[in-house]
Amino acid sequence: MKIRRKNKFAAEVATSSLNDIMFFLLLFFLIISTVANPNVIKLMLPKASSSQQLSKKQVTLSVDANKQYFIDKQPVSPANLEAELQSIMAGIQEPTVVVRFDKSLTVQDLVDVLQTGAKLNIKMVMATSK
Repeated sequence: MKIRRKNKFAAEVATSSLNDIMFFLLLFFLIISTVANPNVIKLMLPKASSSQQLSKKQVTLSVDANKQYFIDKQPVSPANLEAELQSIMAGIQEPTVVVRFDKSLTVQDLVDVLQTGAKLNIKMVMATSK
């Protein structure tokens, strides 16, 4: 004679708290991604073996692969670059500009930007990736 159980065991996974956890993770990553780098223009930077950090207020001059110039994410025409840098650096004792230059551009393009900085007595620092 076979004895059968009337109640079969069914495995369950409690997923009621997973919605809260996923919401908090999504919120955390959204907040961190906006705080991490607010002034970012996508460039492929050249590589360097050592790097140096600046502790002063910095102005960033970015030049992308299409030779478009940006001063702190604001587009600037190459003809007005010198005047814009001069107006931004007015009143700063040790003016320093971080140059972010796309690696696909020529050295002559970089030299033209560095000559503009030398003409205005601005210290130019080139940003590289590790």
